[in-house]
Amino acid sequence: MWEAFMKGTWQDDLITFTQDIVRIPGCSTQEKAVAQRIRQEMERLGYDKILTDSSGSITGVLGNGPYHIFFDSHMDTVQVTDESAWTYPPFGAEIHNGRLYGRGASDMKGALAASVYAGALMKENGSLEGKTVYICCSAIEEDYDGEGTWRAITENRLKPDVAVICEPTHLKISLGQRGRSVFLIHTKGVSAHGAAPEKGVNAIYKMAEIIERVRALSDRLMSREGWHGSIAASRIESTAVSVNAVPDSCTLYLDRRTTVEENEEYLAGEMDELIKGTDASWEVYEVEGTSYMGAAVRLHSLLPAWELPGEHPLALAAEKCFREVLGREPETCRWDFSTNGVTTAGRLGIPTLGFGAGIEKMAHQTDEYCPVEDLIKACEFYSRLPQYL
Repeated sequence: MWEAFMKGTWQDDLITFTQDIVRIPGCSTQEKAVAQRIRQEMERLGYDKILTDSSGSITGVLGNGPYHIFFDSHMDTVQVTDESAWTYPPFGAEIHNGRLYGRGASDMKGALAASVYAGALMKENGSLEGKTVYICCSAIEEDYDGEGTWRAITENRLKPDVAVICEPTHLKISLGQRGRSVFLIHTKGVSAHGAAPEKGVNAIYKMAEIIERVRALSDRLMSREGWHGSIAASRIESTAVSVNAVPDSCTLYLDRRTTVEENEEYLAGEMDELIKGTDASWEVYEVEGTSYMGAAVRLHSLLPAWELPGEHPLALAAEKCFREVLGREPETCRWDFSTNGVTTAGRLGIPTLGFGAGIEKMAHQTDEYCPVEDLIKACEFYSRLPQYL
C-alpha cells in the first residue's frame, strides 16, 4: 500500500473509493452497507483502530499523541425521488468533464473519502507526530443533525482539542454556520359537518392570522443586513373526521435559521409573540427513529449557530495550510445550512471550522456532482493540517 502512495497512485485509489461509496445507497438509518465499505477501506489503509457506536458511525483512529484532532463527514444522504430526472444515474458515480456525478457526491461522500485517505497520507508525511487523529464517518446526519457525531464522541470517550467539519465548501474555509430549529404551532377548533360550518370552529382559519405574522417576521429577517436569520412556513396539516367536516386541529411547521445571537431564550420569546392574543400553542419539533444498529435516536430540533473567530489558532493554521497546499490566498465563508458542527462547536464547545470538497448548492439536488480536483485538494489539505496545529 505504501509503495503505491509513494508512486502517487493514491489519487486514483481515492477516486475509486469515492465512486464505490456513491454507488451504495444509504439514507439516514440505512447506512449499514456504506459503513461496511468504509470500515473495509480503513482496514486496508492500515488505521490503528476503528471504532463504532450506537448510531452506526465509523471512526478511524491514527496516532497516539497528546493533541487530538477530529475530522467529521457524514455517510448518509437524502433520497433520490426521481431517477429519470438525472442526466447520469444517481448511483452510477460516473465521471464526465472532471465531475463525479451521483447522490452524495458533494453532500458529502466525496469529502468523506478524502478524509479517509488523508488519514493514510498522514502516516506518510509526518502529520501524526504529537497528534491523535480521528476520522469520523458519521451516520444519521440528514435526519438527526449532530446526533451521530455526538454518539461517536461521547460513547467512545473521545476528547478532541479541535474539530474540522468536512461538509462542502468548494475549498473555502468555513468559520461558522447558521443554526436550525423547527417549531410546531397548534390551533384547536370544534368539528362540525361541512354543510353547517357555522356550528363549528375552523382550526385552519384560526391559523391564518398566525401565518400572516410568520410572513411579516420573514420579511423583517430578510431585510436585515449582513449575516441574518430566516423563517419559513414549511408544512401545514389539519385533522377532521372526514373531508366533509370542519377541521378540529391545525399544525403549522416552521423552519427557523438562526444566528449566534438568536439563542433559545430569544427564540422562545419570538414564538410567544407569534401566537400572542390567540389560544394557539407551540413546541419544538421532536424527531424519533432507530439507527441501523437498532438503537433509538431522537432529535430535539433546536440546533445552535456557531462561529470560530478568524484569529483563533485553528483558523490561522487552516489559512497557512491552505496557502501551502493550494498556493493561493484562502477564501472564508459561513454555511447557511446546518452541519454536525452543532455538536462539536454547539453542544461540546470544541473549536470547529469547516473545509470540504464539493459545492454547497449541489446538496440534495438532481444531477449532484463533485469536482474531482476538489477530492484531491481536500485530501491534501486534511493530511497536512495537523502539521500546523
